[in-house]
Amino acid sequence: MTMFEATFRFYGVLNDFLPTEQRGQPIDIAVEEKAAVKHPIEALGVPHPEVEAILVNRRPVDFFYHVRAGDRVDVYPYDWLSQLAGYVALRPPVPAPVCFVADSHLGQLASYLRLLGFDTLYRNDYSDAELAQISAEDGRVLLTRDRGLLKHKIVVFGYCVRETQPRRQLISVLRRFELASQISPWQRCVRCNGLLVPVDKAKILHRLEPKTRLYYDDFQRCATCNQIYWQGSHFERMQHFLAGVRAELTN
Repeated sequence: MTMFEATFRFYGVLNDFLPTEQRGQPIDIAVEEKAAVKHPIEALGVPHPEVEAILVNRRPVDFFYHVRAGDRVDVYPYDWLSQLAGYVALRPPVPAPVCFVADSHLGQLASYLRLLGFDTLYRNDYSDAELAQISAEDGRVLLTRDRGLLKHKIVVFGYCVRETQPRRQLISVLRRFELASQISPWQRCVRCNGLLVPVDKAKILHRLEPKTRLYYDDFQRCATCNQIYWQGSHFERMQHFLAGVRAELTN
């Protein structure tokens, strides 16, 4: 096996995936002859869905470029694209409207995204293979804290959630995919992701508690799981939560 040396450098948030001593620095590594540039990028710890542009010796390339001896490889995230004179798109645009599939550690994030109206699949028993397959087949953005999951070859769209607190996770996803203007709350069931539809109170009267029957008249029902929603005491708290999220996104 023939090996040679090439130099890699990662920019912006891609440095999150590197050891401290390698961040923002040229990294000299041994590369196997005829290796596609995607392989050493991921070997260094950076999942391919996080990469948006690659320049080799200042020329744009795609993931299939074969690294050569002495190459200087610069690897960029999404928020550096406006600073590049030219680049090759590494994947098609994220389908619109954007939709997600979240791994088993992101249940609260999935609920928040549904609350804001975003189509988000979530089950706590999806395997890694199932998550990758769903993402690839449905064109869903795979949300995970597991960088190894994002390295699955078939994953096209993905985002590694760095934050641990669910509200911070939500803000990071909304910013990453520029979704502030697409927030449309009270459209989806936070339990199952089904669409909410108005329902006549008389049709669900038998399912309501006495005080709910007395004080509320407007209801929605999930078209998938039949969960009932109304603007009860929790609604004001959720309104406050949404206002805080919107305010933070404008800062």
